[in-house]
Amino acid sequence: MAYAFSLDDVGFLKSAAGVAALAECATRPLTDPIGDVAFVRRLVGERYAAAVLETAVLRRKSVSKLDAVDWLFTSDALQQASASLVARHRAARLAGRDVHDVTCSVGADLIEIARVASRALGSDLDEVRLAMARHNAFVAGVSPGLVRADALRPVSRDTVVVADPARRDSAGRRAWKPADFLPPLDELVDAYPGRELSVKCAPGLDFDIAPWADEVEVVSLDGQVREACLWRGDSAVSRRATVLRSDGAQWTLTDAEPDEIPSREPGEWLIDPDGAVVRAGLVRHYAARHGLWQLDDRIAYLTGDEPPTGIRAFRILEHGPYSEKSLRALLKKYEVGRLEILVRGLDVDPDVLRRKLKPKGREEATLVLTRIGRSGVAFLCRAQRT
Repeated sequence: MAYAFSLDDVGFLKSAAGVAALAECATRPLTDPIGDVAFVRRLVGERYAAAVLETAVLRRKSVSKLDAVDWLFTSDALQQASASLVARHRAARLAGRDVHDVTCSVGADLIEIARVASRALGSDLDEVRLAMARHNAFVAGVSPGLVRADALRPVSRDTVVVADPARRDSAGRRAWKPADFLPPLDELVDAYPGRELSVKCAPGLDFDIAPWADEVEVVSLDGQVREACLWRGDSAVSRRATVLRSDGAQWTLTDAEPDEIPSREPGEWLIDPDGAVVRAGLVRHYAARHGLWQLDDRIAYLTGDEPPTGIRAFRILEHGPYSEKSLRALLKKYEVGRLEILVRGLDVDPDVLRRKLKPKGREEATLVLTRIGRSGVAFLCRAQRT
């Protein structure tokens, strides 16, 4: 169970003794729970040992996600925080505006907003998270306003409202409802009539539950879909996919672009569009941009004679109806021993199939199994970086 921080804990972690203890912890591998607890207790005593150790662990976890030197977190706040590159992208759309983050938590989004906004205000009901946000903003070199307030009781006027509602335990349900958020999504929207809104949500959300959204933006980072953002306000498009890379590269696709594509037999390559494109419903737009076409209207795999640059694409060696017998022959023909299996649109377990095929050989290949119409089709491919 995650440690529950108190305001007293936050005060100690910011003190000279707390800073020194965290610096000592940063030199340890933190892989020996019993030994680490004993070590920290010798440093700071029983009262603050858990807070120091939890903070040291959370800081280590944050490295792959946040540009957050010497920040303070709770476990839940770190888990829900946007990756810095994603938060920075969203903040860039708000540059020069007055912005109020009404669920600011420990400040991961607010700090990026404060770097570019005309004025930035953050609020939260949790006093501990607000204290952490104040500390994090200070060490990040920004100074947004911070106030304790309920997101459903507005304390600002004439600002763009930014929110990141927490997701309640959905008891295994796949479909989210507005009431599954905290604060509830519908109540949050109703609390700010006429105001521009930017509401972060999970990318798996059924966007139909947010009819008030003028635009849905789905964002991926390094090939992983990270979040969707629901925007209310002036927007020339209703769907947007944004693809970010850690090396600074990025591109955007919207439904304002053409989506007319030809209907043809498979080309020389198979292309699996970035997940942000798929989730935003912009597969045909992506195909049109790059001179590709679909194998099937209901399947996201694309094909063409030349793949886009900068992606992992699959050069087709052979293709035909899905048959285990024919696949064994193909693997033998191409001396395939290392086999990646990708499946979309068919009820096939890749691990079970691999055991049945028993690939043996010195070559490597990718087997793509999908559906064209009602028929299963297999593509034996070589994966390449373009």
